[in-house]
Amino acid sequence: MSQAPSRTVVVLAAGEGKRMKSATPKVLQPLLGRTLLGHVLAVSAAIKTDRTLVVVGHKADQVGAFLSEVAPDATPVLQAEQNGTGHAVRIALDAAPELTGTVVVLSGDVPLLRPETVEALLATHERAGAAATVLSAEVAEPGGLGRIVRDAGGNLERIVEAKDASAEQLAIREINSGIYAFDAALLREALGKLSTDNAQGEEYLTDVFAILAGQGQPVAIEIAEFAYETLGCNDRAELSRLRVLMRDRVNDGWMRAGVLLLDPATTWIDVTATLEPDAVVDQNCQISGTSSVATGAVIGPDSTLVDTSVAEGATVLRTHAIGAVIGPDATVGPFSYLRPGTTLARKAKVGGFVETKNAELGEGAKVPHLSYVGDAQIGAKANIGAGTIFANYDGVKKSRTVVGEAAFVGSDSVLIAPVEIGPGAYVAAGSAVVKDVPAGNLGVTRAQQRNVEGWVALKRPGTVSAEAADRARIITPEQD
Repeated sequence: MSQAPSRTVVVLAAGEGKRMKSATPKVLQPLLGRTLLGHVLAVSAAIKTDRTLVVVGHKADQVGAFLSEVAPDATPVLQAEQNGTGHAVRIALDAAPELTGTVVVLSGDVPLLRPETVEALLATHERAGAAATVLSAEVAEPGGLGRIVRDAGGNLERIVEAKDASAEQLAIREINSGIYAFDAALLREALGKLSTDNAQGEEYLTDVFAILAGQGQPVAIEIAEFAYETLGCNDRAELSRLRVLMRDRVNDGWMRAGVLLLDPATTWIDVTATLEPDAVVDQNCQISGTSSVATGAVIGPDSTLVDTSVAEGATVLRTHAIGAVIGPDATVGPFSYLRPGTTLARKAKVGGFVETKNAELGEGAKVPHLSYVGDAQIGAKANIGAGTIFANYDGVKKSRTVVGEAAFVGSDSVLIAPVEIGPGAYVAAGSAVVKDVPAGNLGVTRAQQRNVEGWVALKRPGTVSAEAADRARIITPEQD
């Protein structure tokens, strides 16, 4: 017979979050690379729980789909009617009648909580042999948060919700974080004794502490080292404040790991991104998703990386890159747009006002200026002149262009796919290429120039152009 789980996490994620004023459930609001709920689930995974139960309610289908994608091992439990936190936990335990051991309750809207803090809560809970342990915090302005009421000996007497608190209790600055550890069997018993005789007409999970203490069961308190970890959010303004706090924590961690952030206040790094020591990030940068920045790479200023890898020694200046791979010592920018499928080999260059999509640049290949490169393979040391367009779409399908090693494409050319420019071949400036140019050949597709004599005097008399032409003829008379 298999051993029953000894540590179970119950995540409360059923609330609507009306004050967010959003079609997206509150727990699915994004925050630096994860949703609010995603951050909480990451904590659950880090503390090595045997089981995670997520209580869902408002837009349960959306939350359930999210769980299937990011935490398939978590089990959603439906709370069809939201009748309080005690009711939510009771429904979760009813869904797992075999559950024993320790139950950890986390809130789905408290994303700054660290695994180390939960482990400290559990250590206190186990050391005290407690029936229930609450994570508290000392804050300057408790506001509408529940208060920790201690007895004369400093022990937990009960937890009081702000709406039910007296004036004396509201003066208490130690608050309830909504994070708990319980003995599963004693929790089940106490949940059956909850009432709705309170200001909100709900089953409060916090009343379990008073019930257990009244039975003589030991209850304990773990004070969070950093009070900000216990913060949740109910509206967009509070969410933005959490975002700033998380940004600062993430940035501090990277700087202590050897990354140079020139302006941490304007640098936003997702928790899912990775950076190596001696990477440099200048001001006004966002590094999002699964992006990675290697040693010696310089990002910014004013750059955004989304799911983009930047190899050692590369430079990315004033660029927006999505799903790109930037190789060692490559250079990008300024004002470049790298779209998904862009790959730059060592020392490749994408210069100013260049857009690329599904494009491979070989070692030392260059697209320096004002070009669009879509669905292309550019060989090593090839050079693409200013204003070149890789015309990859004919209105029905997209096709690929291949430019060979050390080929040269002159400025203001159009390469109309599918077409291949062979190794060492040249394309004359201003050409519209519709046929392959073999290796070592010159492709030219422009008409021969002709000059219409006296056209300005005839067609634009009295203009500044005509006056300038007249002066030029006086200064440099025509030769017979």
